[in-house]
Amino acid sequence: RFDNLMNQKEDKLRQRYRDTYDAVLWLRNNRDKFKQRVYEPIMLTINMKDNKNAKYIENHISSNDLRAFVFESQEDMEVFLKEIRDNKKLRVNAVIAPKSSYADKAPSRSLNELKQYGFFSYLRELFDAPDPVMSFLCCHYHIHEVPVGTERTRERIERVIQETRLKQIYTAEEKYVVKTSIYSNKVISSNTSLKVAQFLTVTVDLEQRRHLEEQLKEINRKLQAVEAGLIALYERNKHLEHKDNELRQKKKELLERKTKKRQLEQKISSKLGSLKLMEQDVCNLEEEERKASTKIREINVQKAKLVTELTNFVKICTSLHIQKVDLILQNTTVISEKNKLESDYMAASSQLRLTEQHFIELDESRQRLLQKCKELMKRARQVCNLGAEQTVPQEYQTQVPTIPNGHNSSPPMAFQDLPNTLDEIDALLTEERSRASCFTGLNPTVVQEYTKREEEIEQLTEELKIKKVELEKYRESISQVKERWLNPLKELVEKINEKFSNFFSSMQCAGEVDLHTENEEDYDKYGIRIRVKFRSSTQLHELTPHHQSGGERSVSTMLYLMALQELNRCPFRVVDEINQGMDPINERRVFEMVVNTACKENTSQYFFITPKLLQNLPYSDKMTVLFVYNGPHMLEPNRWNLKAFQRRRRRITFTQPS
Repeated sequence: RFDNLMNQKEDKLRQRYRDTYDAVLWLRNNRDKFKQRVYEPIMLTINMKDNKNAKYIENHISSNDLRAFVFESQEDMEVFLKEIRDNKKLRVNAVIAPKSSYADKAPSRSLNELKQYGFFSYLRELFDAPDPVMSFLCCHYHIHEVPVGTERTRERIERVIQETRLKQIYTAEEKYVVKTSIYSNKVISSNTSLKVAQFLTVTVDLEQRRHLEEQLKEINRKLQAVEAGLIALYERNKHLEHKDNELRQKKKELLERKTKKRQLEQKISSKLGSLKLMEQDVCNLEEEERKASTKIREINVQKAKLVTELTNFVKICTSLHIQKVDLILQNTTVISEKNKLESDYMAASSQLRLTEQHFIELDESRQRLLQKCKELMKRARQVCNLGAEQTVPQEYQTQVPTIPNGHNSSPPMAFQDLPNTLDEIDALLTEERSRASCFTGLNPTVVQEYTKREEEIEQLTEELKIKKVELEKYRESISQVKERWLNPLKELVEKINEKFSNFFSSMQCAGEVDLHTENEEDYDKYGIRIRVKFRSSTQLHELTPHHQSGGERSVSTMLYLMALQELNRCPFRVVDEINQGMDPINERRVFEMVVNTACKENTSQYFFITPKLLQNLPYSDKMTVLFVYNGPHMLEPNRWNLKAFQRRRRRITFTQPS
């Protein structure tokens, strides 16, 4: 169907960039959430006028921007990125079209002036696109200033570079980038071969589509007439397919046999060739044996050195391992003692509670008995007709035994002499028997048990005090050890956070580093957490592969390494292609920070490796710049003569007009 041709770009996008494809589907179902129009990825909105020219566009526009969504409003882009990146965790790119349109901006040079060099068009005229998309490409990629030439342009490329002074040139199969040295004003050019187009090869001609739709209707009418004959042919086709499968199977077997035969012939030919080379190659066995012996001796010497070093390292490791085991055993012993003390403390506390309860019960019983004794004493004084201040004569007093509970007994209780009459004696006996019956519940074993329990309570209380003192010592020791490593660690993280925040503030952004843990007692869960924000309208978010883009993660990583530099001393640092994926503004800022940090006194040496740099970057006298030259037009190593190059440079300098 013709619609499949229209969907080929989307199929390629889905296969290569699944996250971007899912974001396109979401956008089509949620366009009502945006105030202004939002354009789908650039590779879907571009329509090539001729698919042969697709390679120029794909080589000129980066793949990140080809799959980027184009917005006319900053607010719409924030809404889109929050939903797609934060909520759905999809990796997508987004750009904003310039407020003033660049789509119709005229090139600095007319195409008629360039036709003499073989140029036939500018990049902008090779495709159609919506005005905001075209404006973005003209502003950032200058497609209205980049001409496209033919093979004729490549043949006279040196003349084209010298006369036109164009910064970028496309020929039939190559791309040329022309720069002017800011030191010598010399023109420098580099060329790369064009890659084959992958996404923009599908072009849509609207007139052709309408024509094909009319043809499709006519074909459908014919198809209905053909379907009747197709049913009759289906059975015959089924029989022929069965026969065709049998013939294909036979053909496959014959081809396999033919392939095996060819492989065997090639192996035989290869072996014969190797045999001839071996017969022709005559080597001096004694010389080779002498060289091999020399190499073996050298290797044995190196091996002996390595074995010695390994032995020393093994001894060191063994010593450290023994220390580690001792520390583990000490820690285990301390933990065991701590657990035992806690268990003893719990048992003693339980026993103390039981003893206190028993003591309370005994004390209540003593109070009840004491109250009864006081009542009996009062009755006795009434019987004896003694006042509150009167005492019984010494010769008639009888001392009541003292209860051994640590308290004074009740006041002395006296009895009068027996009366002379029998009735009075009987009455007195009856009274005394009643009194004696009041003391039948007092068991001596109760007093002994009470005394024993009281001594046990005192002993357990003393042991509990000792255990509490030991427990406080253990807790104080743990607190001191924790303070010795946790406080310096917090100070170190705070220093890193201060430098990290200052770096981000200089870029009009915000960032912080902190020591993160859910529970202070879980020491194995401690970790460094980095939180950043690159837009004033958002909150600080933790640095993750899903929330920030690749360029934002590169900037954050580089600034974190720079914050560590003055705190972590090392001989040198290597940074490889950290500026890839950054936008020009952040790349320039990060480069300036690296230069200022690396060129300070008493800092580590920096190796900054990158395939490209921006123009007019700040440099320092303490920097050394090394260029790696490589390509098909480089001189062979045996023809490299630095002195000849210097003489040629001096001749060119002398011949140039002042």
